[in-house]
Amino acid sequence: MNDNRDRRIAFSMAKGINYATANELCRRLGSVDRLFDAPLDEIWAAVGAKKPFADESARRALICRAEAERNFIEKNHIRTLFFTDDDYPHRLTMCDDAPAMLYSLGNCDLNSNHIISIVGTRRSTPYGNSITERIIGDLADALPSLVVVSGLAYGIDVAAHRAALACKVPTVAVVAHGLNTIYPADHRDVAARIVREGGAIVTEYPSDSAMHRGNFLARNRIVAGMSDIVLIVESDEKGGSMVTASIAQGYGREVGAIPGRTTDRYSRGPNRLIHDNAAVMIRDASDIIELMNWAVRRPEGTQNTLPFAEISPEAKPVVDYLRNNPDATVNEMTTYLGIPFKTLSALLMEMEMDDLIDSIPGGRFMLKV
Repeated sequence: MNDNRDRRIAFSMAKGINYATANELCRRLGSVDRLFDAPLDEIWAAVGAKKPFADESARRALICRAEAERNFIEKNHIRTLFFTDDDYPHRLTMCDDAPAMLYSLGNCDLNSNHIISIVGTRRSTPYGNSITERIIGDLADALPSLVVVSGLAYGIDVAAHRAALACKVPTVAVVAHGLNTIYPADHRDVAARIVREGGAIVTEYPSDSAMHRGNFLARNRIVAGMSDIVLIVESDEKGGSMVTASIAQGYGREVGAIPGRTTDRYSRGPNRLIHDNAAVMIRDASDIIELMNWAVRRPEGTQNTLPFAEISPEAKPVVDYLRNNPDATVNEMTTYLGIPFKTLSALLMEMEMDDLIDSIPGGRFMLKV
């Protein structure tokens, strides 16, 4: 078991390895193990002269480094999320430059149904902090399985984490360093609460990685890629938040922006995104829910929009299944119900038009409130 984990860690530590290159190398050789077990001539045929895999001493050095990292993560109860693992964030598998390995302190579900990234300036204003708290609070009331992602930085980032904690919502801090430290140190108490209260601290960097400025820009792609929507609360026209917005657009994610007064420095960025049609103007939580077509939490005692007697015989098995299996996919339903995919897809479209169900991100469906 340790040999397998060591090789995965070593593989992810190699220069130039990301989700796309990892997939390609594994396709050529069949597995990560073959990069460490196969004869050098076979590796040369697959990867050419590219180090470290085509160099025996370099491979041994990677394994030694990985063994030290494995000892660290076992001692500190850190999860490794390899790109082939079921619990690796599936939204990141749509991003070619995503990391091949993530390290997670905490057991948050990184594949939750509703994930929003909220980022902004480190010099947030009372307006920015207040609207961040209000939006997260309203989303928490309306949505099941909500997770809030940010970067643990000063300003809007930490305001988002604190608001999520106050609402009992799991929150994920994506950091730009190994999990042997927390930066900034002022936020160690917040980081501890995040882990303790169902969230996670996540990074692509092993514990022996040096911290440098470029890491902070690089981690923005994880913040953007692991969410359904990125919300920019406050930012100048240049800065990390605007980079995150651009990356999110490139990934095909929704981008929202909170408007502000034209005279306010830290409203320039969101206002510019809205003006350039690079983001949707977000006024409150309901705008996000409408934009994402997210199904809201059903209050206790409420019934379906249509009385059960008005549901067609064809639709009734689907309704019964969704009642017991919220957020089911078409594949799950066709397997369980035995309805051909084409027939079921047409039926689901009719049910959506009849206001019985909502389609939600990830090819899933939910009964309407």
